[in-house]
Order: sequence, then structure tokens, then C-alpha cells
Amino acid sequence: MTMTGPVDRPTTAYTVHASVTEAGAAVIEAGTQRIAFDASWGRPQPVALPGPADLLASALAACLLKNVERCSALLPFRYERADVVVTAHRQDRPPSFTRLWYELSLVTDESPRRIELLHENLRRYGTVYNTLAVVCELDGTVVAATEPSGH
Repeated sequence: MTMTGPVDRPTTAYTVHASVTEAGAAVIEAGTQRIAFDASWGRPQPVALPGPADLLASALAACLLKNVERCSALLPFRYERADVVVTAHRQDRPPSFTRLWYELSLVTDESPRRIELLHENLRRYGTVYNTLAVVCELDGTVVAATEPSGH
């Protein structure tokens, strides 16, 4: 769905539906999928289901991987596999994320300069990336290998 934003630029809207029971079992409906998550308070860690912080880190991971795929078509950039690990650092007072860090691992035969170009594009064109970068420190690295590391 396209709408007009405050400065008359077209925007895209994303809508999800979420619900929770009194016991803290929750589900998000996004697209045609249901994502179960933990919305309970005070439950000892670790819990089986991801919580909101895990979902935020997951959104960044998904953004990075989606843009690797985007760049593979636009640049073009060849890769066999991409994996990313995202770590979110949270403080209690006031409650907020202070830092997000990622390590993107690629199996590719692209040159170091092309890998840096990919990384520049990930930072420049990632919607979730750019939104999070406004509110907390966001940084990461790209590690490339020509052979899979056994992930």
C-alpha cells in the first residue's frame, strides 16, 4: 500500500497483527506467517521463544541478508552463502538499546574492494539498518571466505 507522507513522498506501509494471552504466549501475524514470541514479564531466562529484543535483532539480520540478495542482483555481486550474527546491547535505565553489532560472513570469490562496496550499500540502503542507526550505535564487519566454514 502506498500513501503520501508529510513531505509528499510516497511511503510504503507494513502492517502486522499481534496478540497475547494472559500467560504471556504471543503471536505475530506477518504476511502469511505466524511468529510465536514470548511476551511474559519476569520469566527466568532463557525461554524457548524469542522476545521483543530478539525480534528487533532479527529484523536487522533480515534487513542485512535481504540487501545482500538485492546487491547480488544490482551490482551484480556473486556469493554462495551469507550468514549474519547480530548482538544487541541493552541498558536498564532508561530502557533502551545502546549498541547493535553484526558480523556478516560471506562465501564469495569477490575481491576485497567489491566486498567493501557491498558493505557500503548495506549501510546506505537498508531501511531497518538506517532506522536503528538513528537511535543507537550500529556497526559491524563483513568477513569473506572462498569456502564454507561449516555453519
